Amino acid sequence: MAAPMELYCWAGGWGLPTVDPDCLAVLTYARFTGVPLKVHKITNPWRSPSGSLPALKTSDGVFSDTQEIITHFRKQQFNADYDLSALQGADTLAFLSLINRKLLPMLIHTFWVDAKNYVEHTRKWYAEAIPFPLNFFLPSRMQKRQLERLQTICGETWQDDEERLEKQLYRDGCECLTLLSQRLGRKKFFFGDSPASLDAFVFSLLAGLFNAKLPNGKFQQHLNSLPNLCNFCTSILSLYFPWDGGDPPPNLHKVPPGDASEAEGETHKRRNQFLSVLVALVAMVGYAFLSGIVSIHKETPRHADPHALTLDEAEEEEEEE
Repeated sequence: MAAPMELYCWAGGWGLPTVDPDCLAVLTYARFTGVPLKVHKITNPWRSPSGSLPALKTSDGVFSDTQEIITHFRKQQFNADYDLSALQGADTLAFLSLINRKLLPMLIHTFWVDAKNYVEHTRKWYAEAIPFPLNFFLPSRMQKRQLERLQTICGETWQDDEERLEKQLYRDGCECLTLLSQRLGRKKFFFGDSPASLDAFVFSLLAGLFNAKLPNGKFQQHLNSLPNLCNFCTSILSLYFPWDGGDPPPNLHKVPPGDASEAEGETHKRRNQFLSVLVALVAMVGYAFLSGIVSIHKETPRHADPHALTLDEAEEEEEEE
């Protein structure tokens, strides 16, 4: 029997099984089609076989691009679009193009460019979830990649007039949401009662916007004004992710019994915490020696100055704190 495929993705948060839209698209598509997967939800992309997330490890190699992963699923006979007509297939391509041009840029701006949302929501989650010391620089590196992604979509002059750009992105994003709402109508999924790849991609982008508690929720308010899209997100979460909505970073240490991948993550977290404390202790002791705060005296204890601080006492004080 062939080894099961292994999916490495970002851990869950904001009430979602994973906080990253690309990871969520892959995971949702797999749930729609019943792909047998062993899922590793992690907070350190360097632990994935490709060094990035999402990553799919198979007997054929490692795939790290979202579209490549879904294409591999299809080659394994897990095709969410198998029953679509030619016209529905064309509609899928048209809407995916629209989403990439109008919705995705506004979402990148909302989570990664808007200063208030980035500092108080996006960066805060990643900085708390990513282990030390990677949490000091990985969120900024991730933001830089998103800005490059936005530049690719909007062109080289996207930063010339940021206020005008934000207004344009907002108009385009709202227009795209309205069109998606009209296309969905009263149906459960975009093409009827069965989910397809379009449903997976739309859900992966809307779920974060729908669930996140954003300080600046202007764009979020427009989504909330479209009840069928909100119900669409809620329905997929309850039907396909009823048991793994995800916890915020401070609760990542609460591991359900028997979950080997989460237990492994807890081991790594504890090791990193221990190492960080050890490094801090060594640094403090070294500073104490260099600055003269701590010195080693040859006198016997009964002749020692009662106010002098010995090395052993310094270590004891640090442990008590």
